[in-house]
Amino acid sequence: MKSDETRIPLSSRLVGDIAATFPGATSVFRKHGIDFCCGGEQALKDAAHRRGVVLERLENDLKALSSASKRDAAPAETAALIDHILKRYHETHRRELPELVRLARRVEEVHVNHPNAPRGLSEILNLMIGELEVHMKKEELILFPSMRAHDGEKFDAPIIQMRHDHNDHGAHLRQIEELTDHFSLPEGACRTWAALYSGVEKLVEDLMEHIHLENNVLFPRFESGQQ
Repeated sequence: MKSDETRIPLSSRLVGDIAATFPGATSVFRKHGIDFCCGGEQALKDAAHRRGVVLERLENDLKALSSASKRDAAPAETAALIDHILKRYHETHRRELPELVRLARRVEEVHVNHPNAPRGLSEILNLMIGELEVHMKKEELILFPSMRAHDGEKFDAPIIQMRHDHNDHGAHLRQIEELTDHFSLPEGACRTWAALYSGVEKLVEDLMEHIHLENNVLFPRFESGQQ
């Protein structure tokens, strides 16, 4: 089924299907005033026409999301690796998390009586926004510049703190997996719910890869006992 969908031009795909399978698409639709929930059964080109939106612009915004989510191989050189982490992960987390909080609140409110509703998910995601922002700022303003100007100095103390933060992030990811039953949608779930689970699954994958690159690739270069 998925292989058939990939052969369908984006303009002919249903708005609801795009919202459910393109993490971040709901924010693009809201930006352009496209109804992806109640109006989800219309093709993208028809939705754009009804809203007076330039189809090409709408498609480009959606394709940009797809491109941003692709995992390019991380470069080996330290400065390039840091640049990769900043662009691929720091920017992505900042862009996608607020929309996930909005989607989670919507699902929790609309489906408050559903036994499988992910109660508390929006609270965890909102907490992660604050904790990740503090963590990333410490890297961007202090640790990463020091690593770029590396003159043989080791950074054991700040790296220990970064690893501790990563453990906290990992605990939140496990909570998210439990609350969503590992991103398993209940029968008859609405498109907003589907979009939420698609987005949080990507968040988990992204953050795990982000932590891996720092813990196992970047940080060991600047720890005592490592070359």
